[in-house]
Amino acid sequence: MYINMSKIEELKAELKTLGREYAKIKTLPESERKAFGEQLNAKKNALLAAIKAEEEAAESADVTPIDLTAPFAENAAKHEFKTGTKHPLTQELERVAKIYRLMGFNVIEARQLDDEFHMFDSLNFPKEHPARDGYDTFRTEEGFIPPAHTSTMQYRALTRFKNDLEKYGQIAVVVPGRVFRNEDVDATHEHTFYQCEGVFVSKDATLGQMLATWKNFFETYYGQKLNIKTQPGFFPFTEPSLEFQIEKPKALGGKGDGWLEMGGCGMIHPNVLRTAGIDPETYKGFAWGGGIDRLVMLKYGINDVRYFESGKLNFLKEF
Repeated sequence: MYINMSKIEELKAELKTLGREYAKIKTLPESERKAFGEQLNAKKNALLAAIKAEEEAAESADVTPIDLTAPFAENAAKHEFKTGTKHPLTQELERVAKIYRLMGFNVIEARQLDDEFHMFDSLNFPKEHPARDGYDTFRTEEGFIPPAHTSTMQYRALTRFKNDLEKYGQIAVVVPGRVFRNEDVDATHEHTFYQCEGVFVSKDATLGQMLATWKNFFETYYGQKLNIKTQPGFFPFTEPSLEFQIEKPKALGGKGDGWLEMGGCGMIHPNVLRTAGIDPETYKGFAWGGGIDRLVMLKYGINDVRYFESGKLNFLKEF
């Protein structure tokens, strides 16, 4: 049964407003009270009748129910369906994955619930080290951790594709996924967002290869040549560690006069390789990671990261 709830609720709201008018009767002179009361009663009865008519009309309406077991085309012929679209982050995650696949990388999805070992221990975070505080995230009562970074997948990527070292001479993997942080939410910070991790290992991997790989990705994604620069950073799982920056894209009015930090990167720490069963005396590697949400915000000029998780249809329809 279909009921025009918007119309009924509108009438009920009007009835509620009318109810407040009865309180005015006692403030009127006695000579005016009767006429005013009769006027209110007439309006009240009319509204009640209108509400009853709407409900009775809905009950007697000839409405064809949707057959959920029928093929879509059959239902579409009887009812108006509005086709949904992919979420903008889903669209861009697919573009990111496609670019990396064309560069020869395997793509695996990150987990949304992990543990202490993959979050910290496998990444060379010493116990009680203050570096762990920089990844403040949520925890379940059972000790599981919604990952604060996609680097939790480094150990899995290294062990899962370790045979590729002998077969192809390299490990090349990217890992897009959702991460969670204990953040004060505002236009530029969210507690839930997406990152993409990259891992590459070979006998002769270099920092120059890593910078060229990431530079090529950003130029392909934004469709323009970009200057890049780095500055020193710190991550327990890379040594040396760098912060990677690109010049402001033309999409944001960039003219080579501004720099934007896009993520962290560096050479994989020997302890990380050793934990995954890879000899750091024979193999070297580099890794990088950056946010997808910000990548998309820069591309489309979106000024509030909260739009992605808001469910606002006006925003989502733009994509």
